Amino acid sequence: MSGIGKLSALVIGVSLSGMAVAAPAGVEMADALVIHAGAVIAIPGEKQLGPSTVVVRDGRIAEILPGYVERPDARSIDLRDRTLLPGLIDTHVHFSFSPETKLWSAAIDTPEDVALFAFSNAKRTLEAGFTTVRDVGSDGYSIHALRDAVNDGTVVGPRIFLSGTSLSIVGGHGDMSGLNRKATEALYPYDYTGACTGGAECALRVREAAKYGADLIKITSTGGIMSQQARGLGQHLSDEELTSIVTTAHSLGLKVAAHAHGGEGVAASVRAGVDSIEHGTYLDEETAKLMAKRGTWLVPTLGLLDARKEGDASPAVQAKMAEARRVAGRNIRLAVRYKVNIAFGTDAGVSPHGQNARQFRHMVEQGPMTPMAALRSATVDAATLLDQSADLGTIEVGKFADMVAVEGDPYRDISVVEHVSTVIKDGRVIVHDRKDRP
Repeated sequence: MSGIGKLSALVIGVSLSGMAVAAPAGVEMADALVIHAGAVIAIPGEKQLGPSTVVVRDGRIAEILPGYVERPDARSIDLRDRTLLPGLIDTHVHFSFSPETKLWSAAIDTPEDVALFAFSNAKRTLEAGFTTVRDVGSDGYSIHALRDAVNDGTVVGPRIFLSGTSLSIVGGHGDMSGLNRKATEALYPYDYTGACTGGAECALRVREAAKYGADLIKITSTGGIMSQQARGLGQHLSDEELTSIVTTAHSLGLKVAAHAHGGEGVAASVRAGVDSIEHGTYLDEETAKLMAKRGTWLVPTLGLLDARKEGDASPAVQAKMAEARRVAGRNIRLAVRYKVNIAFGTDAGVSPHGQNARQFRHMVEQGPMTPMAALRSATVDAATLLDQSADLGTIEVGKFADMVAVEGDPYRDISVVEHVSTVIKDGRVIVHDRKDRP
């Protein structure tokens, strides 16, 4: 049995209760909830509130009151020694795989294995304080099933906005390579991987993704660091293909997220009108200025290589990893300098799930961003990228009751967000006073 298969069995054994009812064992639920917090960062980027009472009804924030107000008809949570924040948002995850996933796993893993593996990763992410994610490339339709199960209350997990399979050139990053031809054709047929050639076919792939429930379109404009090929990180999709994808997606009301490392591919994607650049490893000054002018977002994924050792990779991948490490942080420094929109995204799946908050330190150290700005990128700004500002990103009356609590002041020390003690999603208490997180 593969690593995914073994973990699927484990998930069945320990989490089946969470898949049978609206909330797993141990998750507290109530129609009304009163939270007494020592401090509240209601709108990250603005001054925090002092001792406050937040009242939740029917999964949304109903009242925010100064001081500690009792409501006899509601259950209460005492967070008077904690700081309450909006639920965190990671705009770049991959729930269907992890750093340990093998290249050949599709040969033995069933869709059910993948769905359960994705569920376990989603659960870990939610418990780390990330109540909303954007999954920008998971295999097959298992991730669609997980999103829908979370939305209808069958399982408890973070709110998921997904692209499904990424669109790429034939043999490019996103299309499978590294296996022999027969294995590749059997496990990853051409239309399964999202590969496309020419403007017309790329438009077709966008329409197919929309047809089958994608919330956005993810493309791989350039080569990838971890893909098993030695073609570097240059531009893959042509200008014609990029324009076709963006025009078609926007006509259907879908945003386009572009995986792009090499400078030429980043620039071409921005010119074509993509909504966000994922990674942007070799972002240059001219393109950063253009992104700022056009409002293109950067999702910097600064912890991309944290869990990867060059010695464990193929020679082709080792070379790309070494090359990328030499320029690490340049993308976010340019983005800060030229006031490019920045949204928090980690590439969890390539990096470990559940350790998403470690990227805050990178943003502060490499940007350098202020802790306040880094926190805003994972709340207010990420919600804006998702077009979900009406419901997410802040603690305000009428919005979803997605909140996390931490010990200390993240405006002074952003690392406190790596150890959330309480997680609330849709007014449900997912984690409370958990102090054993790594």
